[in-house]
Amino acid sequence: MGSSLEFHQQQQQKKKVISVSDDYVVNMLRESFQCLTIILLSLLLPLSFIVLARLSVTRYLIATSDYTEPDTLLVKLFLYANPTFLRLLTPLVSISALTQCLTGRTLSISKSRLYMSWFLLFTFQICVCIGIEGSIAIGIDGTSFSHERLYLLTRSLFFMGLHETTLFWSKKVVKPVVDDTIFGVETEDRYVEKVAMAMSFGILWWCKLGDEVESLVVVAEVKRNLFGGSVGLVDFVGWWLYYVTVAIGMVKVVKGLIWLNFVLFCGNIVVDSENAGCCTRNDEKV
Repeated sequence: MGSSLEFHQQQQQKKKVISVSDDYVVNMLRESFQCLTIILLSLLLPLSFIVLARLSVTRYLIATSDYTEPDTLLVKLFLYANPTFLRLLTPLVSISALTQCLTGRTLSISKSRLYMSWFLLFTFQICVCIGIEGSIAIGIDGTSFSHERLYLLTRSLFFMGLHETTLFWSKKVVKPVVDDTIFGVETEDRYVEKVAMAMSFGILWWCKLGDEVESLVVVAEVKRNLFGGSVGLVDFVGWWLYYVTVAIGMVKVVKGLIWLNFVLFCGNIVVDSENAGCCTRNDEKV
């Protein structure tokens, strides 16, 4: 009787171990799928900059040469319908990212904002897919003006600004949607996601983004010189969007320098929580 009871207990323990192991594997698969999905959907924002750059180059070639675009539905959507949405939504995200960089305020994700995130994500995905496929069908990319490079400082600030905007887009739009779909609740940020995001953004920049995105500025400046200072609204929006992203990079640099100065010279300052704004040094306390 005692041996059968021990055997039954051993079987129960084995079932518990197997159940815990299965739960661990399932959670690992869900977290891996969540991380991969967040990275892929977050790259929609920098890809939208590539699409806008290719649109600028295509419109410039149509306006200044005998180039005629293929008469297909995909190309017409790429040239005439797609830009309307991208030139409204992409600046909206950039301005929101700039506002957060300046104020440091973060918004809580309510159900209504979650629905808005779903709409933005769906619209971006459709627009980027149409833009990439349409530019491939036309056979034009943004490297046509790659010989006219901007200053290294400007490119560096744009790189940092676009990375910060991508992180904002990922945290405020992509992650709430993915978390709600996979887990049903909002999860905490993980360090591995930030590292994977930075690596993915760097690879995209190295492969395509760094060479093509400068067309947003170069095309507008070339048109201004070619047509005697007149630049269309479409080209102005692309030029403005580029320098808004540069401004985000400048804000990050300034905030980083302020933080570094605080760490180096004011690290031993303690803020009195009872009297806001009143600081004392540790070496002055007895």
